[in-house]
Amino acid sequence: MAGRVEGKVALISGAARGQGRSHAVRLAQEGADIIAVDICGPVENLAYPHATPDDLAETADLVKGVGRRIVTAEVDVRDFDALKSAVDGGVEELGRLDIIVANAGIGTFGNKLHKIPENVWQDMIDVNLSGVWKTVKSGVPHIIAGGRGGSIVLTGSVGSHKALAFTGHYIAAKHGVLGIMRSFAVELGQHMIRVNSVHPSQVNTPMTMNEVTFRLFRPDLENPGPEDFAPFSQMTHTLPIPWVEAVDISNAVLFLASDESRYITGVSLPVDAGALLK
Repeated sequence: MAGRVEGKVALISGAARGQGRSHAVRLAQEGADIIAVDICGPVENLAYPHATPDDLAETADLVKGVGRRIVTAEVDVRDFDALKSAVDGGVEELGRLDIIVANAGIGTFGNKLHKIPENVWQDMIDVNLSGVWKTVKSGVPHIIAGGRGGSIVLTGSVGSHKALAFTGHYIAAKHGVLGIMRSFAVELGQHMIRVNSVHPSQVNTPMTMNEVTFRLFRPDLENPGPEDFAPFSQMTHTLPIPWVEAVDISNAVLFLASDESRYITGVSLPVDAGALLK
């Protein structure tokens, strides 16, 4: 079925690469125009190289390559005023807003929860929790003003539902995403705006596929790589795969953004190869 979000406009945060880029391209393939934002710069203590302006430009080229319009902005989701300005400008240029995908997130160096430095804790909460709230806050007035209803999808994690060692700051933020999702779903339902969340397991993107992750799972090796990580990662799943691909999450986002899910709201949808069954 083609054109599942035909004529709609989607705001996507963290769109320079990884899941965000995949979401932008997948929604564009099905007819949406895109407002794409990303910090495109450093965040302290990242466990992997940060996204760049060239990454965001590549996302734009991919969206244009499937015949859709895109407005991009280099914006930190922690900065509400800058975020709102970018969203307002994008809506002015593209004419409307129907979909919000609050996807931007970080992974920072882990430790036992009582040993995590305060700045590392605060950056995690500010990006992965407050940034989600600010992304929705910046866009939802436009959806309400449109009077057509809409769909909001928040990116959670299997860590929204269960604890994982050495990532307590991440777990806290992702548990909070569930609360934000459910609260927005209750408050925005009267406007026919649906709010749901997706919850990936390990995804084949730079946020997962990096040296810090490999060492976390294989501290016994001097230079572990993906092939060393894979069997241990697969053990966390019910299905016999080590990780999912970004497009697997994008297909879930597309479903929740489309009218196929028109009466689905307040739902947390795992895309986790059965990780939450363990």
